[in-house]
Amino acid sequence: MPMNQQIILKSRPQGKATVDNFEMREVAVPVIKAGQVLVRHQFLSLDPYMRGRMNEGKSYAAAQPLDSVMIGGTVGVVEASAHDNFQPGDTVVSMGGWQTYSVVDANEPGAIRKVSTSHVPASAYLGPVGMPGVTGWMGLTQICKPKAGETLVVSAASGAVGSVVGQLGKSMGCRVVGIAGGAEKCLYVTQDLGFDACIDYKAQADSKSLYGALKAATPDGVDAYFENVGGVIMDTVLARTNPFARIAVCGLIAGYDGAPLPMNNVTLILVNRLTIQGFIVSERMDLWPEALKTLGEQVAKGKLVYRETITEGLANAPEAFLGLLKGHNFGKQLVRISA
Repeated sequence: MPMNQQIILKSRPQGKATVDNFEMREVAVPVIKAGQVLVRHQFLSLDPYMRGRMNEGKSYAAAQPLDSVMIGGTVGVVEASAHDNFQPGDTVVSMGGWQTYSVVDANEPGAIRKVSTSHVPASAYLGPVGMPGVTGWMGLTQICKPKAGETLVVSAASGAVGSVVGQLGKSMGCRVVGIAGGAEKCLYVTQDLGFDACIDYKAQADSKSLYGALKAATPDGVDAYFENVGGVIMDTVLARTNPFARIAVCGLIAGYDGAPLPMNNVTLILVNRLTIQGFIVSERMDLWPEALKTLGEQVAKGKLVYRETITEGLANAPEAFLGLLKGHNFGKQLVRISA
């Protein structure tokens, strides 16, 4: 049996995360026991939430322990099985982490899920038909609750979550405005994803300029907002909200490295009687089957467009992850670990 390559969290970041916070090691692939499944990972999902787990402070989930394999969703192939529901060759999704192989207890509810690649590519189960897609569906349908004719704004619009939110919003009859970084991403958002408009925040000199661009794109104000970024972008959108607007807070990536998140328009929460709700997708597992069914059908029919940035090799995962935090990826950031 080949060795299992793993990337562990070696140290906690002091400010910005660096490659020195990670370390690669090799260990023997463990022998499975009754009820367990050995999975060889094909793709690893890199996601912004991982940055928060690297810190030791209090959060909605336990901190990533030092000297342990970095957490992460994976899709792969069953190599060996001691469970009746799984056979070698099955394609499965699990939280296998930053490593080549993982052993999963198949008796643990939700620990491993068999998927079909007949109509949906394996990698898509880490994107539009996986946690990012379910996150977008959940925040949109359960919190934003947009109605036909309303204006929906989505930050990080070209990303794995934002791209799903916008496309679903369009299918619900909304005017959808995206916010993304760079002209190329904005072109993708409008031409490929079908958003009505997209604001390149990198092209705006300051918050006043950003507000002007947002005002032009939302002449009737903002009724619903899906938040992935925070900071100046969120504060600017608050200034365009209509009474009783709904805001789903999915992520605040602008502050993940410890940067402050200035808010000057908080009085509008009261003035406009806003509903602002943060949510964690793993806390509503009861909604996953409905979301995955909808998303899977949309991808299989070609009605849900998505894009992937694939980094080759587990050794390059740390650099790819740091690039994700800086917005260097285009669409869903993945690492190809094996064929």
